[in-house]
Amino acid sequence: MKLSILDQSPISVGKTAGEALEASMKLAQTGEKLGYERYWIAEHHDFPALACPAPEVMLGYIGANTTKIRIGSGAVLLPHYKPYKVAETYNLLATLFPNRIDLGIGRAPGGSAEATIALSNNYLEQVRNMPESTKELLQFLRNDFPSDHMFSKISASPLPVTLPQPWILGTGEKSAILAAENGTAYAFGHFMSDKDGENIVKSYVEHFQPTGILQGPKTIVAVSAICAETTERAEELALSGHLWKIQSGKGEETNGIPSIEEAKQYSYNHDEKEMIKKMSSKMIIGSPKEVKHQLLDIQAHYHADEIMIVTITHSYEDRACSYELIAEAFSL
Repeated sequence: MKLSILDQSPISVGKTAGEALEASMKLAQTGEKLGYERYWIAEHHDFPALACPAPEVMLGYIGANTTKIRIGSGAVLLPHYKPYKVAETYNLLATLFPNRIDLGIGRAPGGSAEATIALSNNYLEQVRNMPESTKELLQFLRNDFPSDHMFSKISASPLPVTLPQPWILGTGEKSAILAAENGTAYAFGHFMSDKDGENIVKSYVEHFQPTGILQGPKTIVAVSAICAETTERAEELALSGHLWKIQSGKGEETNGIPSIEEAKQYSYNHDEKEMIKKMSSKMIIGSPKEVKHQLLDIQAHYHADEIMIVTITHSYEDRACSYELIAEAFSL
């Protein structure tokens, strides 16, 4: 089974954004050495604990410091941008790093209402126009506008020998159908969705229409996982992310991903304890043997071509170790 990395570039308490971004680059290098298929970095805006608002910038840095692992966005939040500029940017990356670039496309705002307005005054309108924007972006990538179309006179230069691989990312039926109708690969955010993911992915496969990008459906399922030598240690590592999500949900100012010690000392009320149970049930937390079993189970239920793993821990070393233990368990 192919395994990949999704990185949200978390900033831990006591660390800086610069250190978080450096850790992201090192994580990509680690993933390459361990045999992971691809490394994607996410786009977030004005999140105090997440360091990357511009995947395209980080991909230039990461591409220059790796040699073979596929790298990409998870995802470019298309309603904020014009398709032409996105195509130019990812064609440039694909020219610099041939046959290695993935272009993940999403529709989420990626930040607060204020950040969304600062990025795009007409965000909701652009969300409604997502099917048209996606089609336009793909036409720029393929350079195949009809001769009578205004955009047939321009190209998203430079035109790489191997195009960026487009993926549509989502957590619901709309994204699945959009990917199927456009003949792109599809990545489902299992860790972000409470919906019936198996049927959503099945719907994508059943409705897939070849359009010259892929000959058949191609799927990734993204999951949240933490692996350690023992179950107890993995559960301990997960506490930091749990507390961060609780604090973020309450609108509390945080300096980043809290330490395990801070998470242990926090006074959780009844509702917060229930939230932790719910969050844990959506995650994969355990020893290498346990994590492998659960990942294989998810892959079997979804019939996914690939599993992509996002891991949040306070310690960057613990995060890298989690990916290493999983790679060893699967003999990557």
